[in-house]
Amino acid sequence: MAKKEQNSHLQIISDIRKKNFKPVYFLMGDESYYIDLITDTIIDNALDDVDRDFNQTIVYGADVEISAVINAAKRYPMMAARQLVVVKEAQMMKSMDELLFYLQKPLMSTVLVLNYKNGTLKNKKLLAELNSVGIVYESKKLYDYQLPTFITNYIAEKGLTIEQKAVSMLGDAIGSDLSRLTGELDKLFILCNGDKRITASIVERNIGISKDFNNFELLNALIVKDILKVNRIITHFEKNPRSNPLIVTISVLFNFYANLMLLYFAHDKSENGIMTELKLRNIFQARDYQTAMKNYNAFKCIDIISYIRIYDARSKGVENAPGTSDASLLRELAYKILH
Repeated sequence: MAKKEQNSHLQIISDIRKKNFKPVYFLMGDESYYIDLITDTIIDNALDDVDRDFNQTIVYGADVEISAVINAAKRYPMMAARQLVVVKEAQMMKSMDELLFYLQKPLMSTVLVLNYKNGTLKNKKLLAELNSVGIVYESKKLYDYQLPTFITNYIAEKGLTIEQKAVSMLGDAIGSDLSRLTGELDKLFILCNGDKRITASIVERNIGISKDFNNFELLNALIVKDILKVNRIITHFEKNPRSNPLIVTISVLFNFYANLMLLYFAHDKSENGIMTELKLRNIFQARDYQTAMKNYNAFKCIDIISYIRIYDARSKGVENAPGTSDASLLRELAYKILH
């Protein structure tokens, strides 16, 4: 893709807030959070409140033809510097190729926003035209290792800090659904009652995630081979299956031990070396990996990854005895990891 598509959402938002608008924004990708964030920022900044009635058009792709969108974009603003045309869920709109004719000579007093979710535009010619006159932004899903940084930065923007344990609890329980994750974080801001630091206790009290019985604590117990703690956590999971789905636990375990396997072949196994190799932002995570390397050799790690794959398949019904509970599978898996 062309260079313009590599614009960061932060740069795009900064330009929008400075009133530096492009005639066309094509926002696409699998992560809806950034698409909506940029769209909402444009809506908030493109027009003054008094100009919205006559100069703001917001439609949905399933309800509008591309010809109607082009006609709206060709209109001149009424008693304002610009007009705004937003198409939400633009992926539902047919005949997107017809936009090519408008892009050859877009109206500079129009800000046209195409909010295209759950995929990317495949028409290279259309993408090239969009790039030549406006902004093309692709919003990609975050990887699990990127979640701690996202959570920490999001909270820092609000003038708060957060405990590492609280970060892990949130990332663990909510995952990479950024819209839901930011919604829960916003809830915490309101409930902090003036506190400047979000703790694990605050998360437990207000989000419903146990600070003592969660995947983060289970993993730590496995790392240090605390058999009693492992079994206590699994017993809690058994009593609260909806809050602790096995598929999430298995994903957490697989990610850790797969990363651990990489470190056996890393040249630099120091804390800084591990942070660089795994793109970690927290030194305590690096120390967890160092502890794990002391307690599990490379051959055991290979076995563990194999066990996790087997129990992942069994949790989905492959070669699993009818009636076997998720807790029973997790107990078996934990035993094989520990012994």
